[in-house]
This record gives sequence, structure tokens and C-alpha cells, in this order.
Amino acid sequence: MTYRYLTQHALTGEWLSPHLPLTDVEFGPELNGPGHLKGTLAPRLAWLHPELADPGNTLIYVERDGLLRWGGLIWQVEPDGGELKVEAAGWSSYLQHRHDLDGELGGRGPYVNTDPCKIARDIVAYAQSIPDGDLGLTVDATTSTATVGTPAEPWHSRWWENPVLGDRLDDLVKASDSPDYTCATWWGPHRRPVRHIQLGYPRLGARRTDVAFTSSINIIETTPVTYSADDYAQVVIATGSGEGRAQQRAIDAVRNQRLRLEHVLELPEVRGKDTLAQRAKAERLRRQVLGQVDQITVRDHPSAPIGSWQVGDDVRVTVRDQWTNWSGWCRITGWTVRPDTPAGETATLTLTRADAYHYGTAA
Repeated sequence: MTYRYLTQHALTGEWLSPHLPLTDVEFGPELNGPGHLKGTLAPRLAWLHPELADPGNTLIYVERDGLLRWGGLIWQVEPDGGELKVEAAGWSSYLQHRHDLDGELGGRGPYVNTDPCKIARDIVAYAQSIPDGDLGLTVDATTSTATVGTPAEPWHSRWWENPVLGDRLDDLVKASDSPDYTCATWWGPHRRPVRHIQLGYPRLGARRTDVAFTSSINIIETTPVTYSADDYAQVVIATGSGEGRAQQRAIDAVRNQRLRLEHVLELPEVRGKDTLAQRAKAERLRRQVLGQVDQITVRDHPSAPIGSWQVGDDVRVTVRDQWTNWSGWCRITGWTVRPDTPAGETATLTLTRADAYHYGTAA
């Protein structure tokens, strides 16, 4: 296992350092976000790397055993005692520093009943069409059956509101039936890095039966399991489209010898009664399961080698300790790899209940 950290000029593509000597490194991607990298550099080495004095214009990559595992832009470099702290974020973070100055993404909008995947590609295309704005980002050609904008309320990007392009992208993935995205990097032809935004519909990732995380096997730290009645309900009232007495509503309820607890699920985009009833039942079943694991720290192990899972994957997590004996499916929403720890290479995964998601139908 050999790690290398490389830097590159954002506009010219010139390689600046083939081996930035970072220590205490942590990095990783995230679901519907840019991901992050942090590391430190000894002051005596900083003068050898003048690109660190040029944040916002320097790209950084993580290479492990010849494969690019992560890439992004350096945004902050700050002395801290006897160390120089370096912070970077993945490719979509660039869009947080860009605005729609022309309106409607340079005339590409407004949008009516439009696939959010198309708008995501238009956002990136507009950002890169402006002089000195081309980061070389590519975006998946994924399509979805989700839509945004209606004839009565089109999806707008108005210049006088100074819309942040990154916020516009994030808005597209907030709805329950929307696509997912994450940032990815790999070596392309002629050893040129591919800087990519990956789209997934109806989801990123898959249910994995070949990867598992278990206490005393590859989970290496105590993992708290939270049991909270705040999220429990055996009665779900789902509300759909419409207003007042005309609003669609479905109630799914069971009696199970527990005190009655209710939850309102607001789904203004849902018009059909059958769909609303299905969503109410799915939500009720989910809320009747107690126990949530938010984070685990794992070591490299044949049960789940580091790098064998992807953002969005559902994995089986089993926690057994003095407090609990819990097992369930969890969705990976991100992770942080730490190459050099006392336990060797480790990864901290952020998780959420896999059944917390409603997936649409692929186009």
C-alpha cells in the first residue's frame, strides 16, 4: 500500500508536485456533496511547494498503488503551531464559487418538466463556458424519470438573484425521487486525470452481499447504536398534492401493543392515491424499526477491503458489544480514509438507514 499526493495547476494542467509530503491525511467522497481532504505539512518542506500559496488554483490528487482514489481543489492553507494545515474539497465545491451571471444558465433555461440530470449537465456546461472557468469536469450521461419545473412554475435561474451554481446543483437532488451525485477521479488515457461528477438514478450504489462490517472482525472501534422513539411511529399520515380539502391524503396504521405514535409525511410532488398509500406504508414500516448506526470505523479486511465499496452502497452492519446486539442494512453516504494510523490504514464510514430512501424507476 503506497500513497502519493500530487498537485496540478487548475488552468494550465501543469504538474506542480509529483509527491507532496503530506502527513496525517484523511480524505473521502460523499453522497450529494464534494467530499474532502485534510493533511499537514512540515514548515521546513513548505518552501519547496509554492503551489500551496495558491489555493483555489491548485488541484490535488490521492494516488494509492497507482490508482487515483480522490481529487479536488485546495481551498485553504493555514499555519497551525508547528504544522501547515492543508484543506481541499472535491470537484463540485468549485460550483460553490460560481454564479449564474447571465440568467437561465446562459439561456439554457427556464425548464419545464425537465430531467434534473439534464439541468445538472447544463449547470456544469455553463460554468465551464465562461473564460477561465473550464475545470475540465465531465458529467455522466445518466437520465432519469424525475422532473422539475411545471408550466405554472418553471425552474428558473434568475441572474438578479445571483444564484450559486453549487446550490442549484444541490437543490436538484433534494427530492425523494431525484438522482444522486458524487465526485470521482481516475487516470484516463496518457495518464491524464479524469475529473468527473457521477450521476445515479434511481440511485448511486447497490445492495452489496459481498461486503460486510462486523464487530471484532473489521469494525475496530466501539460503535454506538442509537435507539430513539423520536423517529418511531406505527401511524403515518402521508399528504400529497393539492391544498385544503382537495389535498391528497393516505393513512397507514397498525396496532402493535405500543403507545400510539404518529408521523406526518409531506409529499407535495405525489399526485396518485395508490402511490401515496405505498409511500405511507413504506414509511410506516421503516419507522417501526428501532436502532440506527451513524458511523463505523473499519480496517482493511477480506470481508470488505478498503476501496471495495462505493458511495450509495447498502451494506450489512452487525454490532455486538456489552450494550447491544444489532444488525441491519445501512447506506454508505460517505467515508474518510486515514492511510497512517496506529491501526494501519482505516476508513470511517458515515451511514444512514438503507430503508430511509425511496427510489424512483430508472429511465
